[in-house]
Amino acid sequence: MKDNVFQTAQQQIKSACEKLGVEPKFYEVLKQPKRVMEVSFPVKMDDGSVQVFTGYRSQHDDTLGPAKGGIRFHPDVTMDEVKALSMWMTMKCAVVGLPFGGGKGGVKCNPKELSMRELEEITRGFTRAIAPIIGNEKDIPAPDVYTNQQVMAWMVDEFSRVKGYTDYGVVTGKPLTLGGSKGRNEATARGCFITIREALKKLAIPMSEAKIVIQGFGNAGYYLAELMYNAGAKIIGVSDSKGGIYNKDGLDPVALLGIKKEKGSVIYGNGQQLTNEELLELECDVLIPAALENVITEINGGNIKGKIVAEAANGPTTIKGDEILHQRKILVIPDILASAGGVTVSYFEWVQNNMNYYWDEEEVNSKLEKIMVDAFEKVYFMHLNKGVSMRDAAYMVALERIIEGLKYRGI
Repeated sequence: MKDNVFQTAQQQIKSACEKLGVEPKFYEVLKQPKRVMEVSFPVKMDDGSVQVFTGYRSQHDDTLGPAKGGIRFHPDVTMDEVKALSMWMTMKCAVVGLPFGGGKGGVKCNPKELSMRELEEITRGFTRAIAPIIGNEKDIPAPDVYTNQQVMAWMVDEFSRVKGYTDYGVVTGKPLTLGGSKGRNEATARGCFITIREALKKLAIPMSEAKIVIQGFGNAGYYLAELMYNAGAKIIGVSDSKGGIYNKDGLDPVALLGIKKEKGSVIYGNGQQLTNEELLELECDVLIPAALENVITEINGGNIKGKIVAEAANGPTTIKGDEILHQRKILVIPDILASAGGVTVSYFEWVQNNMNYYWDEEEVNSKLEKIMVDAFEKVYFMHLNKGVSMRDAAYMVALERIIEGLKYRGI
């Protein structure tokens, strides 16, 4: 049975509050989202029928600034899921020092069964329904599972119709021509790469000798593979939803991407085929779960052989799995730090929208580099100084900042 993600998020925050030694009232403030909206809206389908869809928007905390977080379109979207994800977004924004709180949203639907027109109507209906609680200064959505820059463009257009003026700052992850930021597509992978590079330095493993395994070959997984490969590391294992491939002599991510586009999966690449479960247990220096939640658990935690686990995905490790990795002295770069590059460049996009002045890619990447290195150093210092896991350390760094803000604001 899968862990309840909302209870997991609560437990992680509670653990970090206890280790920080803060008064229980601060956990009480942060254990629930400040606001959760459930909406229902009708959509006329292509066959002429009318279907009513359910959507959610959770705003966990706005102590440090407006809520920030993605919108996902998925058949399994639940209120508990978006509440948990909004809590993780609060921590993710705080650990890298952004002036945002956490938000998350979703619509219960299956985009694979929808036409483009139906997808657009669902996006517009959802945007109208949540328009009273989102906005440039209140809550800034972004793409997430099965949403993209086209969905964000529709959201901008619909929100602007509601408001009566164009507001590019209401969402991030937009096309460049509608106020998007350069460097956004690769941002999650680049941020994760920076934290891996810094972790390898701490363990005195040269990049040129590092063996890398990546579960997931979507946007984050592919760009990470390319960045690691170009930096001199050896990619020995990669997987997607159909399975994995292993080659001790190394894999070329660009060639694998071509194979995936042509044949539908990386498993047709030059190497030994294996399951996703087998891939996670390969001998390597860095294991990167970049796909699903709850893939490292109490069942396989004792078999993980990576010296570093870098969580490019959200929530890939269960609480018990994390305890096992910590006991085994495997250095975990937790998701709220490892995957924070995306929201950091989303912040840059929002800043550029507000200034109506746009940076080149080199400037975006330079600013991202500084923020990610500073955040990694703070978390690693907390990890060593307090003798806690890297996950607890990341939450503690984030919570110190949020709690300081709560105190100044009078709570």
